[in-house]
Amino acid sequence: MHLSIVGLAKPILHGYFRSSCSWRVRIAFALKGIEYEQIPVNLIKDGGQQLTDQYKALNPMQQVPVVEMDGITLSQSLAVIQYIDETRPGPKLLPACPKRRAQVRVICDVIASGIQPLQNLYVLQKIGADKVEWAQHFIQRGFQALEPILKETAGTYCVGDELSMADICIVPQVYNAQRFKVDVGQFPTIDRLNQTLEEIEAFRVSHPSCQPDTPADLRA
Repeated sequence: MHLSIVGLAKPILHGYFRSSCSWRVRIAFALKGIEYEQIPVNLIKDGGQQLTDQYKALNPMQQVPVVEMDGITLSQSLAVIQYIDETRPGPKLLPACPKRRAQVRVICDVIASGIQPLQNLYVLQKIGADKVEWAQHFIQRGFQALEPILKETAGTYCVGDELSMADICIVPQVYNAQRFKVDVGQFPTIDRLNQTLEEIEAFRVSHPSCQPDTPADLRA
């Protein structure tokens, strides 16, 4: 059921320019054509602004993103995206077909549960000097699992020929892989999908290189 958006305040996204989870939400907003406000949360400055008591009141997990919309506060990017999809008009981010919808969720969970948490900032700070090798290992391991799944499900996009939440997840993860010098070319399906998706306006405007909190030296 879609909510009437007349008179509703703009959603507020608390995020970080290079957070892949924040990026997922930015892509979803862009695909739906939703205007929103951004409040940057610098994960590095002052020891990490997500660790303040003020931010902990928003999200006890002290992670980004957090979205305030429709009078509620939401965290966890996939939950936010599904709420957006269920309450706002525009292209559907989960397929109507139960089988395809399950395939989208499998891809999302491989990324959001099996890859990204193992190479996020908090974990890498704990790993220390070996953080690059650690991140490379778990991205490589995850992509080795993801590539055969996508070979079975992909058309133009991750699942068939319609954009979905799976596509929203894959582009930020490929960006992370490239940051950590993983050779994405060894995964031809992932590489092809990423190149296709990077050309879509919603993915371009939500890119970390062009956010309000992007440092000047990292701007496109």
